[in-house]
Amino acid sequence: MHSIKNARMKIVSARFVSSSTRVSQKPSERLPEFAFIGRSNVGKSSLINMLCSNSKLAKTSQTPGKTKLVNHFIINDKWYLVDLPGYGFAKMPEKDREELGRVIMDYIHNSEDLAVLFVLLDSRLDMQKIDLEFISMLGEEGIPFALIFTKGDKKGPQALASQVEKNCQRLLEDWEELPPVFVSSSETGAGREEILGYIGNILNSLK
Repeated sequence: MHSIKNARMKIVSARFVSSSTRVSQKPSERLPEFAFIGRSNVGKSSLINMLCSNSKLAKTSQTPGKTKLVNHFIINDKWYLVDLPGYGFAKMPEKDREELGRVIMDYIHNSEDLAVLFVLLDSRLDMQKIDLEFISMLGEEGIPFALIFTKGDKKGPQALASQVEKNCQRLLEDWEELPPVFVSSSETGAGREEILGYIGNILNSLK
């Protein structure tokens, strides 16, 4: 897991700024962006709300595919938290899936302010083919990213550690080294300080 000494990061303000489907529609104020993405139902909105200590910031839903836009939230008036649509919707019409794919790829490839893309994975499950393909694409395109295993409270500590290790080993079949890896729980707040500290480190390095 990510063990570099992290900066202290405290979120004192978080507010929604805008939604867009193309990078050209982003907020005009240029600030570092930290984006979050994952398969449907991975717990992305819950994680964002936990990080910001605001249960209503990002809309949570039991219905996969609720986020269809790129949502910018300004944090501490210094950086953007970006909530991206998920990938891999099985129950969505193909036309809609293709449009979501275009929205995601336009942002990932064309946002010059993207500092890190956090890829969320369910800590209870084996990584799926679509996760591995998406992560591989990020590597090939040189997109800076980190991994967050969500729902870390759903298994006992040993089972959790074992499953995360299994997934990391699977990644090491394709990668020489792992990106930063975090384990989180929106229920218990686990991982919050580590993730925010990592963001803080990057912000400090950009000064």
